Amino acid sequence: MILHHVTDWDNAYSNGANIAGGSRWPDAWVAPAQAYRDRLSADGRARLGLSYGEGPRNRFDLFLPAGEPRGLVVFVHGGYWHSLDNSYWSHLAAGANAHGFAVAMPTYTLCPDVRIADIGVEVAAAIEAAAAMVTGPIHLTGHSAGGQLVARMVSASSPLGAGVQARIGNTVPISGVHDLRPLMRTTMNEKLRIDAEEARRESPVLLEPRPGARLFCWVGGNERAEFIRLNALLANIWTGLGARTGSYAEPDRHHFDVVDGLADPAHPLTMTLLSEG
Repeated sequence: MILHHVTDWDNAYSNGANIAGGSRWPDAWVAPAQAYRDRLSADGRARLGLSYGEGPRNRFDLFLPAGEPRGLVVFVHGGYWHSLDNSYWSHLAAGANAHGFAVAMPTYTLCPDVRIADIGVEVAAAIEAAAAMVTGPIHLTGHSAGGQLVARMVSASSPLGAGVQARIGNTVPISGVHDLRPLMRTTMNEKLRIDAEEARRESPVLLEPRPGARLFCWVGGNERAEFIRLNALLANIWTGLGARTGSYAEPDRHHFDVVDGLADPAHPLTMTLLSEG
């Protein structure tokens, strides 16, 4: 019998140090993201820095398709809830834009200035604001910490209003951190300040899905074992609670390049996100 036992939780959740050339990120996203913002701004299809609240980081960018939007995609960025902002991922709107969807990319207040639960409330407010501007179905996706946040939006205790919840189609968390309890064992918890009660309330694996939830969990096949475990775990648990779920580990992708498929209209990640089935 072989028992799995994690002894170094910091290493278990450390991505860049365990990827060849991992130090290139997040800087590797800056140029393509800026180029996409510049191109859509020149076409009159980018609305940048829209407000959804009173905080200085309560802003979102909205990227519009060439014609009338068919619906809305919301992408929530990662950074372990304590770093980065939405500007690194603008180019990932390209896939959904090509299919006629508007794409909203919010940023939010970071830990330790707020708690993870507070970030969830901010993300819900951003989704509500974008949903008021774009009609049609809403599809949610997010990366890493953003994966946890979008899964939280389709849980039974979602901070979203009923009207917006009713419009949500597919939710695709990418490399989501769906159980906050292990992070209590990491040094980053000095910033996150997760305690047992918050972990219980904010970990998707410990919550029930909202009725009718459709969740597809996506992860890179070369990611850290914890991300692969949590990806399969959430889909497995929510299947047993009545949600329509699926999970996939994309071969030869790591934590940073697994999101690249969203920039490609024909990539299976984009097609899964926008699927109506």
